[in-house]
Order: sequence, then structure tokens, then C-alpha cells
Amino acid sequence: MKKLTACIAFVSIVWVANAQTSTNSNAAKDTIAAPQTADILQIKETEHDFGKIPQGKPVFYFFDIANTGTTPLKLDNVQASCGCTTPEWNREAIAAGGSDKIKVGYNAANEGSFEKYITITYNGTQTKQIKIKGTVWKAPVGSAPSNASVQILKQQNN
Repeated sequence: MKKLTACIAFVSIVWVANAQTSTNSNAAKDTIAAPQTADILQIKETEHDFGKIPQGKPVFYFFDIANTGTTPLKLDNVQASCGCTTPEWNREAIAAGGSDKIKVGYNAANEGSFEKYITITYNGTQTKQIKIKGTVWKAPVGSAPSNASVQILKQQNN
């Protein structure tokens, strides 16, 4: 009886293992047979580092994009991860082989390091991300210190 139970268990394990292998190989065949959609949105650089910027000074950067496909490319939405980052883009479709720019602004109101992501949605469901980063340094409070050289020049001109 033990031999019969062991034999049935062995056959069951082999059958289950074979079924999983067949399913995986069929899935691989389906993946290979499925048509691959080419990525037609090309971004020259996906990240920009502003470096050190003074607090309270907005900064901007233009990301170059290109349509490498044979059909027009439509940017459906360009959305920033927070309200301090403002993307601007052309709402018109980019012709095949054409190029355009996405302007990304950052309001440097808060001191410290930042890293912000901007998601580009195009042709309905496809997405890509670009990133801006940098460090905002706190501007000194009050006016700049007086410059003695300016006073000497004023006296010489009088």
C-alpha cells in the first residue's frame, strides 16, 4: 500500500511539474509572437541637476524630446509630483521625425535638497519620467554688507 501511495504521489508531482513547464513555454511563445510596439518618444536627457540655486529664485530647464516613429506623437499630459514644479508643453501632436521641448520650472521657495519627478503620458497609455534635482540655499536676511570701495569712489567723483 505504501508503494502504491508513493507511486501515485510521484506521478502527480511529475504531472504538475510538466503542466507548469508547458504553460510557461506557451507563455514564452505568446510573448515572442505578440507584436512589440516601438517606443517613439525619445528624450535627449531624462534628468537635470540645477546644482545650487538661491532661495526664492525660480529656475527653468528645457527637456528636448523627439518623435522617432512614423505616426504623429501626442503628449496627453505632463504632470509634476508636486505643485512647486510646473511643466509646460505643446498640446499639438509632434509630426513623425519631429521634435519639441518640455519646459519644467521649479519654484525654489524651500531651503534644502530637492528631487522632483515629472510623468509624461503620451499616445493614450504610454508613460515616461523625467527628473529635476538640486539644492536650494537660504539667502541671507537683510541687505548686502556695505562696500567701502563704493564710498571711496563716490568721494573721488565729488
